[in-house]
Amino acid sequence: MSSSRKALDGFAVTTMVVLCSIWGFQQVVIKVAAGDIPPVMQLGLRSIVSGALVALVMIRRGVSFSVGDGTLGPGLLAGGLFGVEFLLIAEGLRFTTASHMVVFLYTAPAFTALGLHWLLPAERLRPRQWLGIAAAFGGIALAFSAGPQAGPRALLGDLLGVLAGIAWAATTVIIRTTALSETPPTKTLLYQLILGAVVMLPYGVLTGQAAQVSFTAVTWGALAFHAVVVSFATYLAWFWLLRHYLAARLAVFSFLTPLFGVGFGVWLLGDPLSARFTLGAVLVLAGIALASGALPRLRPLPTPAR
Repeated sequence: MSSSRKALDGFAVTTMVVLCSIWGFQQVVIKVAAGDIPPVMQLGLRSIVSGALVALVMIRRGVSFSVGDGTLGPGLLAGGLFGVEFLLIAEGLRFTTASHMVVFLYTAPAFTALGLHWLLPAERLRPRQWLGIAAAFGGIALAFSAGPQAGPRALLGDLLGVLAGIAWAATTVIIRTTALSETPPTKTLLYQLILGAVVMLPYGVLTGQAAQVSFTAVTWGALAFHAVVVSFATYLAWFWLLRHYLAARLAVFSFLTPLFGVGFGVWLLGDPLSARFTLGAVLVLAGIALASGALPRLRPLPTPAR
């Protein structure tokens, strides 16, 4: 890590809190706009707009679009998994609450730690990290035992959230263990956005969800939020922070995202929270915090929090 990277100051802390609040707000926006545009179409169309914006940034910065640098294979694989992840999120939000989705999605760091443990000798888990993994999975089990409070199919949505977390983790492992680890983050992000659209939009057409899109003010607002604010502006802000501040210190703030997500879901959508789910969510986040104890050894990942 470059010695020029600084410890966090007031600007960095404030920026990270704002970014995490925006990332935590995503699930709420998807749910609010679902009546006008199905979630899978929101996220598929987002990928097209965001991809175009990222491509313009690459052109301005002189980043090569060449696929002859060894990134094509892993780029396609990481991009495909990115598309599958958001497809699972979109479908899961049709059945479960935004609060449940954000918690189950954020099991990803625990699965990432397991994957890196088996693939990279430098990332072997210590006893404290294994304790964190056990706590996180215990939290998942406890959260599931709370039962379907948001309807009879809520457990299906919760399961899709966990599977989305696994897909996110697999994407991260691929990025960390292939040529993508040395690739400019904008190029890696472009692979993901392009393949995300390739996965989600045809699915939306085949399942008839594309025909359910109504281009209302809510639809345009949701698309602008997802494409311009989240997948473009906040991601570029995250990359800028990684270039100027210590990555391990920044990563600590990622745990605020699910807290914001749950808070917004309960406040704005009236999501029900049982005592078991709340305790399970606390165990998941505490376990992930322990499992991420090796963060100071990790290089900055080229994708921010979801």
